Amino acid sequence: MKRIICLSILVAWATLTFAQSHGSLHVDQDSRIESLIAKQRSLYKVDSSFSGYRIHIFSEIGNEALNHAKAVKSRFERAFPDIPIYLTYVEPHFLLRAGDFRNRVEAEKCLRQIKPKFKEAFVTADKIYRPKVSLYKNEE
Repeated sequence: MKRIICLSILVAWATLTFAQSHGSLHVDQDSRIESLIAKQRSLYKVDSSFSGYRIHIFSEIGNEALNHAKAVKSRFERAFPDIPIYLTYVEPHFLLRAGDFRNRVEAEKCLRQIKPKFKEAFVTADKIYRPKVSLYKNEE
């Protein structure tokens, strides 16, 4: 009797397990959702930046400012290879700013790591690029 009960439980479990692995999903949605998604994608292609924070590393005016900025950028990239750094020109300054932080707390945390090597660094509001999102673990 126990064998029959155990066998029937095993058969029922196997049936349920295999039944769930073969299926399909149909999503019934308003057609306007697809048009909104397409519109959002096109907007991100035009400008994928939004308000956030960066760490200001360097600012200089003058004839040698670009050469100094490139040297500081190179030094920063060697010290912090995982943090993106951006060289920009906002007349009349060459600026170096690092990171793409969504909030000030993230930026301040990173600033604590940078400050020992770049004493004059500080957090500033800036336009940042949206972070890259990986859908799969092995994707970068």
